[in-house]
Amino acid sequence: MLTGISLAALTVPALSLAEGGAYASVAPVSAEDIVRLKARAPLLRSSAALVMDEREGVILYGRNAEEQHPIASVTKLMTAMVTLDRHLPLDEIIAIKSEDRDRLRGSASRLSIGVKLSRHDLLFAALAASDNRAAAALARTYPEGRKHMLRIMNEKARILGMSNTHFADPAGLNNGSVSTARDLVTLVSAAMKYPLIQEFTTTGKFAVIDLRRNRPIEFVNTNRLVRSSAWDINLSKTGYTDDAGNCLVMQAVIGNRPVIIVLLNSWGKLSKYGDSQRIRNWLLRNERRALQLADAPT
Repeated sequence: MLTGISLAALTVPALSLAEGGAYASVAPVSAEDIVRLKARAPLLRSSAALVMDEREGVILYGRNAEEQHPIASVTKLMTAMVTLDRHLPLDEIIAIKSEDRDRLRGSASRLSIGVKLSRHDLLFAALAASDNRAAAALARTYPEGRKHMLRIMNEKARILGMSNTHFADPAGLNNGSVSTARDLVTLVSAAMKYPLIQEFTTTGKFAVIDLRRNRPIEFVNTNRLVRSSAWDINLSKTGYTDDAGNCLVMQAVIGNRPVIIVLLNSWGKLSKYGDSQRIRNWLLRNERRALQLADAPT
């Protein structure tokens, strides 16, 4: 079942759920019960993937989890974390400037030059709508500027133990922003400690206010799954560039089991959603199998 992960590395520390926390109740089937099934792996279209039971800290499925890839806009989770770590005033008004344009890939933005937003709304646009100008403006107005923010982002990655991760820009447009599926499990778990990041990344539709003209600018979350009643998602972030492919990281509850899902370099615009559903079906199916085996007479 596990590709690119040694069996000795099956268990990793539970990263964010303290004893007595939101998911402290014991599931009828343990993560180890599922691993012992040695079930056939789900057929995914992502080059690298990892699924971890967050409550027990056990990897349920892995594929090329130590393989380094460009991570595109998944980078913005770290951009948001270091911004919030500095306790900068969220009501500070920041104008979008010409230097915030994406000159590397020419990506579009709904934030025209001159738009004025609060730092709160810039974070919202960067996280939920994955707006690159919003991320660039957050970096430009970070104390001591963009280069210093990148130093802090990489320092935080090292502190978290993300040894195969490097951030080269705040938006993820640069191919030098790279990580592994295993490191991104750590990133998602760390981001779960920020209520605003959870809120922003799971809001399906929203508007920010251009304070220059006092008008709303409407956005839609780049992860369509957060708008689906079939999913219980507590944090998510998408990413895409031609080189990174389609990427998706999430913390979701599947069958009362909190899991972190990382999908990198998925083939096709919708494949990350298909892979997410295949993982969900695979996990629920194997929970049922493990439960049946536990109930079988000996």
